[in-house]
Amino acid sequence: MPTYATLVDLADRDVQNAQELATIWGEIRTEFEGHDTELLDSYAALGEHDFLITFEAGDREAAFKSALTLHRHGLEGKTMPIVDTDDFSDIVDEV
Repeated sequence: MPTYATLVDLADRDVQNAQELATIWGEIRTEFEGHDTELLDSYAALGEHDFLITFEAGDREAAFKSALTLHRHGLEGKTMPIVDTDDFSDIVDEV
C-alpha cells in the first residue's frame, strides 16, 4: 500500500487540552479504517507545522478521503506520497 505523510496545522481549531487531541486521533483512526487507510504514526512537531501524520492508503482515492477526514476535524494539512529511503535508492539505481 502506498504511504503518505501529512504536515498538519491546527489552523482555526481551538483545542482546549491534550485529552481533546487524544479523542481527535481516535476518531480519525476509526474514520481512516473506513477508507481502507491505516494511520501509522502521528507526531507533535515544533516549528512551522503542529503535527506530522503518516498513513498507508489502499489507493489514491483512499488517500484523498483520508486527507478530507483530517480537514473535517479542523486539521489543515499538506498531504504527499512518501517513499522509504531504501526503496528510493532502488528507484535511483534503475535510472
